Amino acid sequence: MVINIIKEMKFILGKKIEMTQIFKDDGTVIPVTAVLATPNVVTQVKQQDGKDKYNAIQIGFNPAKKLKKSLAGQLKDLALVRTLKEFSARADEIAGLKRGDEITVKVFVPGDIVKVSGVSKGKGFQGVVKRHHFHGSPKTHGHKDQNRMPGSIGAGGVQRVFKGMRMAGHMGNEQVTVSGLEIVAADPIKNIIYIKGAIPGARNGLVVISGDGRMNLEEIKKTRNQENNETRNQEIKKTEEMEANGKISDLNNSETKQEEKPAAAPASVKKETALE
Repeated sequence: MVINIIKEMKFILGKKIEMTQIFKDDGTVIPVTAVLATPNVVTQVKQQDGKDKYNAIQIGFNPAKKLKKSLAGQLKDLALVRTLKEFSARADEIAGLKRGDEITVKVFVPGDIVKVSGVSKGKGFQGVVKRHHFHGSPKTHGHKDQNRMPGSIGAGGVQRVFKGMRMAGHMGNEQVTVSGLEIVAADPIKNIIYIKGAIPGARNGLVVISGDGRMNLEEIKKTRNQENNETRNQEIKKTEEMEANGKISDLNNSETKQEEKPAAAPASVKKETALE
């Protein structure tokens, strides 16, 4: 369970898949990162006039089969999700939202400028050349094995290392945000968002895509309702056709049985049988 505070209103949680490329009609190649963003469920709506005393939306992502009792209780009557994140918002922006609503890739359109946050790849313990891009010492003039050494770290009279000194140490595995990225395409069928350029994190890493603008969930609900109605109408039509075909087959069966039924004996034969 992870909880963060994000200030943009258009947002979605996703999973980084891979980097690929998209070809435009004129043959131009655009390097993109594919992000799988299955529908996010609204798990909680917090309001200023409620018990929370501030306006925010909490959404869930990453389906789970089993959770701890505390989190499972919070997600009662909802799909189980492993990750929760919180996004701050204004009162008018969350007025139409309620628990159980879904946020899909349709909140973003091609051309939107977003920022993506994620945890960078962990590099372990690294030296100053890789960690801070030091150029190292010259290879000649007797430096021998000092090529990648940090060199002097300053005066020694203070008897301590100043805070923030660039030295060797743990690299990566930290929260990184890249701004100014562009949405190239959003596939609502596969739930994939294509973002121009590279984004932080390794494959299958959790990322937060957020941007300025209002999230039009009403349009998403309207589209979803239309799709549900179309599906329902197709099912009704299919059922009616099956029922009609069943009635026709029943009618054909009944006519066949009537044709196969033997004809009644003539009245004269019945009388002769009675006299005998």
